[in-house]
Amino acid sequence: MYETLTLEFTGELATLTLNRPDKRNAINSKMISELQSTLDAIENSHARVAIITGAGKTFCAGMDLEKLAAIAQQTAAENMEDSRRMAKMFRRIWSFSKPLIAAVNGAALAGGCGIATLCDFTLAVPEAKFGYTEVKIGFLPAIVSVFLTRQIGDKHARDLLLTGRMVEASEAHTLGLITEIVPAERLMNRALELADVLIAASPVSLTRAKRLLTSAAAASVDADLERAILENARIRCTSDFKEGVASFLEKRKPVWSTDAE
Repeated sequence: MYETLTLEFTGELATLTLNRPDKRNAINSKMISELQSTLDAIENSHARVAIITGAGKTFCAGMDLEKLAAIAQQTAAENMEDSRRMAKMFRRIWSFSKPLIAAVNGAALAGGCGIATLCDFTLAVPEAKFGYTEVKIGFLPAIVSVFLTRQIGDKHARDLLLTGRMVEASEAHTLGLITEIVPAERLMNRALELADVLIAASPVSLTRAKRLLTSAAAASVDADLERAILENARIRCTSDFKEGVASFLEKRKPVWSTDAE
């Protein structure tokens, strides 16, 4: 039914698996669309809780290389539409009406880090790495910054977003990016245990609690997202973005422009 992920229902639990292991579960346009569709399916189902994980050894490595190359050739209008789709996906995860548990089985980078950490609970193996690496290729982590500053505070967000550095699971836990570190052999069992706790609670209470948490910040999040969408689209038209993508694909050191655009 889906090309980039799988969706399985077991009792009152839904398990969504990003399923492009040969591409390190990288995000492409199809995955963005299918992720939205599966969240709709879960929301309209009898499932009370959902787990999101990745196939293979990586949770999600961020944007697909082919997608990055295509972005560098897009028009300004296409970039705006593309940025809005990405923002819609992240906001959907953040505001999802049912509890979401991310079972992070490996690296979660850039957009993949956003998917993992916007869930209500983020469980991660000790070997997992997290980071927003966009500045290293001339891109801008604009959309995720809207949520990250609210999650871990302005100073920590500046550190991660401006350096583009990756952090180990232990530091991610200290920063508040993840909920719990779990040995790899226990990851899915721990996610199931947590799901059982949530399923035992009142569904009405959980839904209303999530709605309350979301509605308190929704207006400011949406306003910030509009600015982020614009900046995300604008940077795609810069020479540094085109150079960053080209150098990344060609596996060479980028030559950045000397003037800010």
